[in-house]
Amino acid sequence: MENFNYHRPATTTAAVALLKKSKDGKFLAGGHTLIPTMKQGLAAPRDVIDLTAIKGFSGIKVSKTMVTIKAGTTHQDVTMSKDVNKAIPALAQMVGKIGGVHVRHKGTIGGSLANNDPAADYPSACLGLGATIETNKRKIEADKFFTGMFETALKNDEIIIAVHFPIPKKASHQKFPNPASRYAMVGVFVSQDGKGKTRVGVTGAAPCVFRAVEVEAALNEEFSAKAASAVKISAKGLLSDMHASAAYRAHLLSVLAGRAVAAA
Repeated sequence: MENFNYHRPATTTAAVALLKKSKDGKFLAGGHTLIPTMKQGLAAPRDVIDLTAIKGFSGIKVSKTMVTIKAGTTHQDVTMSKDVNKAIPALAQMVGKIGGVHVRHKGTIGGSLANNDPAADYPSACLGLGATIETNKRKIEADKFFTGMFETALKNDEIIIAVHFPIPKKASHQKFPNPASRYAMVGVFVSQDGKGKTRVGVTGAAPCVFRAVEVEAALNEEFSAKAASAVKISAKGLLSDMHASAAYRAHLLSVLAGRAVAAA
């Protein structure tokens, strides 16, 4: 690991100002991607700007129609929240499966979304629930936020402030985890709103999280496990690696979608 300057600003304005002054600065939230890459020499920022001291950066608020989770809220706080478990139990249960207990006590929702790992769980929940990501400058619909592998619509001077999840009528998350890393080989988040509209967010299967529109179409016709699992998913564009082929991931997607609907 190379030497670096460590900063711990108290406001988002100060954090952005520090980033603009730095030639190669990086924001730090939970640090579960940045710190390992720095240790491996894959990243060597001159300035690390820790966001965890920003006032009001963590917390959960639940209304009749929305669950709002501030960016610095840890996974453990989300999965243990009584309010989240009551409003969107599928979200709380999903977060409880992220990594191990040490990861959940340190990792944050904002860091996960800004990093947009292809196998991360939160992105599938954002797409599956139709969430809105709020930054220090604007609000971005989840459908427009995730743009590619480890890429998002965030600009260099934007910091995620909070994530707003509409409360669905029904929802469930199913994941087939890699037994070593606990990352999703395929993860599926299914929800149905009060008007009967279905959303299906998928992670782990492709270079970037996406909506399974074929499954959504089938479930909008008939919201049943049989309808979901009957959809034949094309392997084109899906990931193929030492853990699973693209064809296997395509099969898993349909199977997990069916299980998610049954659980919902």
